[in-house]
Amino acid sequence: MPAIQDFYPPEFSHCYGCGTENSHGHKLKSHLVDDRVEARVTVDPIYSGGFPKNVYGGLLASLLDCHGTASAAAFAYLAKGRQLGDELQAIRFVTGTLKVVFHKPTPLGVELILHGKLQSLENRKAIIDLSLGAGDIIFVSGEMIAIQLPEDF
Repeated sequence: MPAIQDFYPPEFSHCYGCGTENSHGHKLKSHLVDDRVEARVTVDPIYSGGFPKNVYGGLLASLLDCHGTASAAAFAYLAKGRQLGDELQAIRFVTGTLKVVFHKPTPLGVELILHGKLQSLENRKAIIDLSLGAGDIIFVSGEMIAIQLPEDF
C-alpha cells in the first residue's frame, strides 16, 4: 500500500524525515487507517540521545513533524472527497507550530508507532493530535498546527 509521502511531487520529496528522494533520510511512511494516520519506524542506534539506549529527542520531534504534515494532507484529501495521487494538484502542508511533550525515554531498537488524529480542519489550517509509542506506552505526544500551501506556491 503506497504511503502518503509516495504521492508528494518531486519538488517536495527531499525531506530528511520523510522524503522519498533523500538517500540519507529516514523515509517515514504514513498511511491512512480508518480515522487516523499511522506510521511505523524502528530508530537506528546511531540516533542515541543523552539517556543511554534511548532515542535522541530531536529525532522524535522530527518524526512527529513529518507525520503531522502527512496526516494533515490525508485529512484534507478526505474532506475534499479526493484520492491521493489523483490528477489534481497535490495538497501539501507545512508546520505552523509543533508542541512536543516527552513523557518517557524512548527505547532504541523497538518498533515505534506514530498516530495522527484530526482535531480540526478549517480552510487551510489543520490541527493534528500526535502520539508516538509502542504497545500501550506513549513516549511522546504532540499537537501540530499545519498550514496548507497555497495552490500557486
